[in-house]
Amino acid sequence: MKVEFVNPFVESAVSVLRDMCGFNIQKGQLSLKKTAITTLGIAPIIGVTGDVTGRVIYDMSKQTALKIVSIMNGEEITEFNDLAQSTIAELSNIITGNTISSLSAKGYRVDITPPTLFMGDNLTVSKSEALTLVVPLITEAGEIFINVALKEKNK
Repeated sequence: MKVEFVNPFVESAVSVLRDMCGFNIQKGQLSLKKTAITTLGIAPIIGVTGDVTGRVIYDMSKQTALKIVSIMNGEEITEFNDLAQSTIAELSNIITGNTISSLSAKGYRVDITPPTLFMGDNLTVSKSEALTLVVPLITEAGEIFINVALKEKNK
């Protein structure tokens, strides 16, 4: 997987989380996964199609998601209700939308699917054909793991 596919996701996530939540963000140790991903609790998944295909998963604990949702909505949210689900899905959509704009500016024709929100501890997302690069972002709300599995489509 090309780094030029991964960096825009990380840059967008850092920028959006700083702007929308006021977070100071540190990047954790990158890792490469060749196996299925086991989620932490809340995992919006967005598909990528076009010149680059695959998926991205923004994985976080329920506690982290609730902190983010509370900040974004300006009130304490204590249960993962419809508002919380919508907020996390929209956050992942904004991050990925910004990323797609960046990839488009580099000449890639790409599009995204609407986010699908997976909820539950230890859910397994099966391996895709591409390797998954995992980039942890450490925030005041907790860790968010960006799992990027993309490959360039054969032309």
